[in-house]
Amino acid sequence: MITASLVNELRKKTNVGMMECKKALTETAGDIDAAVTYLRERGMMKAAAKADREASEGIIAARLSGDGKTGILIEVNCETDFVSRNDNYVAFVGEIADTLAGSSAKNLDEALAVKIGDISVEDFIKAKTLELGENMRLRKFERFDLQDGGAIAQYIHMGGKVGVLLEVSASNGDTASKEEFRDLVKDITLHIAAAAPKGLSRDEITAEIVEAEKSVYRAQLAAEGKPEAMIEKIVEGKIGKFFSEAVLLEQAFVKDPETTIKKLVEAKGKEVGDTLVVKRFVRFGLGE
Repeated sequence: MITASLVNELRKKTNVGMMECKKALTETAGDIDAAVTYLRERGMMKAAAKADREASEGIIAARLSGDGKTGILIEVNCETDFVSRNDNYVAFVGEIADTLAGSSAKNLDEALAVKIGDISVEDFIKAKTLELGENMRLRKFERFDLQDGGAIAQYIHMGGKVGVLLEVSASNGDTASKEEFRDLVKDITLHIAAAAPKGLSRDEITAEIVEAEKSVYRAQLAAEGKPEAMIEKIVEGKIGKFFSEAVLLEQAFVKDPETTIKKLVEAKGKEVGDTLVVKRFVRFGLGE
């Protein structure tokens, strides 16, 4: 006989609804362990059935190690904003972030294979699909390990709609502990969240993107009746402006448009008596 206490015990183990728990126990003749396995398998099947449904809501989360030398950024998607604001879902994403922060995973495939308890992150997400009834996925994962002196920093904006991971290097060992340096790193993460740069420097903007921009400018100028001999010169000027808006180091600092990020970093380096370099960044926008 499947008792209410047995059903409740399974529910506490899995967080799955009472009816699903009762069905699992009935199918497994009251064997708790077998019922847990049954529910996990059902979760995987349901996740597969829902996999084609769009999952563009969710949460972006970040974690930093205590010494500031390692950071991760993740995006976990669900189907509706209602679920993304559910405390259960928020805790679920937090558990994934905490687990991955403590792992050695370096890419998305490795992150999905990391164990939470005795199951992988991938299967943990599939099991949550059964509980909450929505398609879910770990869509993005990024890990930064500090390459030199300096610090890794993170910033989460708009309640998890935008996330930034940043590495700024310093030559002197004590620079990372200085308040001026910490303020600079914080300001740059906020700037990246707001300005959404496409790359760190011009080298990171692909030739395909540049040529696509030039094609748009040429078409616009031709439509305006500009002489063909002038078009290429005008296009080069427009590309310069494009880079100033798309490249982090050339962007006008959001807090002080009179200076660029490159000049801001150079000035702060002189202030703290060190050579500071923005090494890399990644910005996640939910569903982008």
